[in-house]
Amino acid sequence: MDIELSDDQRLFRDTTARFIEARCPIGTVRAMADDPLLRDPDMLRDAGDLGWFALFVPEGYGGGSVSGTPMRDAVIVAEERGRSVQPGPFIATNVVAFALAEAGPAHQQEAWLPRLASGEVTAAWAISDRSGAPEAGALRARTTGTGLELSGTAGLVSDGSTAGLFLATALRDTGEVAQCVVPADTTGVTMTRLSSLDLTRDFVDVSFDGVHVPEDAVLTTGDPRSFLDRLIDVAATLTVAESVGAMSRLLELTVAYAKDRTAFGRPIGSFQALKHLLADASFSVEVSAAGATAAAHAVGDHSATASEIASIAKAYVGDAGIAVTQTCQQTHGGIGFTWEHDLHFYLRRLAVDRVLYGDPSWHRERICRMHGL
Repeated sequence: MDIELSDDQRLFRDTTARFIEARCPIGTVRAMADDPLLRDPDMLRDAGDLGWFALFVPEGYGGGSVSGTPMRDAVIVAEERGRSVQPGPFIATNVVAFALAEAGPAHQQEAWLPRLASGEVTAAWAISDRSGAPEAGALRARTTGTGLELSGTAGLVSDGSTAGLFLATALRDTGEVAQCVVPADTTGVTMTRLSSLDLTRDFVDVSFDGVHVPEDAVLTTGDPRSFLDRLIDVAATLTVAESVGAMSRLLELTVAYAKDRTAFGRPIGSFQALKHLLADASFSVEVSAAGATAAAHAVGDHSATASEIASIAKAYVGDAGIAVTQTCQQTHGGIGFTWEHDLHFYLRRLAVDRVLYGDPSWHRERICRMHGL
């Protein structure tokens, strides 16, 4: 992405890239897709040591960002992860850490933020139904004398099977949004594993059957709807950055293939039809990167237009990612449709990223609502 990086941020990016290449390159990702038991149990802890999950956590709880601008630092990691279609709950854990750091009761911050920052515990966001749209309503919250009682099922919860903590976003009886932190081992919380198009990710349905949430586990927010928008902005921006990383790497691989693959005695990349296709794909990647940069700056700076910019980026990149993948697949020809080729991992990641935290149609509708349309 076209973010002007400081020396510290460049070092952070390069360290992240080297760590991924050493611990989980695309060959290892492929092996884990065939056998999930091959996942490195120490990788999350080591990623925590690099600061992947500490960016939105205050220094007093073991957190801190490289540049003092957590959002910009987080998109650096997200993009590098996208380039190698990395597994693991990076986005969800950071969204929950952000929510706790911004609005969590002190007791909950002390209990969870240090563990999230270190990678000891991961988190997941239980909000949507199976559509992936980040709208409260799948879960309902009933007020009791000592807190809230949650019921309902949140669908398409990313990396929920390994999460130690859920951020449950529910609708109260009054129609207001309630944000609650719920340990995964709480009585009444059950998970049902789903089959995923993205073979590198786990998705679950999380059911809450009369789950009691004490008052000190409910996040305190001035305007619950506005706070929900901020969480959506963070999740959408990190997803966009991850998609841009995947698109960029896929285009690089395709251009290299077009230069190496010959037909009729010439590299196929010299044919005008393919030149046009790849030029259009390159344009889409550049515009997507610009959108991710704009969203990172707007959300990081708490701009008044942050939600609009984040939704514009998410809508554009969601469609552009699929278009770029199709172009790359056409360029590769038959080999691109085989299981043995890595291209399908990028297609799967971009297709799922398109839906997570709102698909393009949902985000365009969100922009319309902002303008009263």
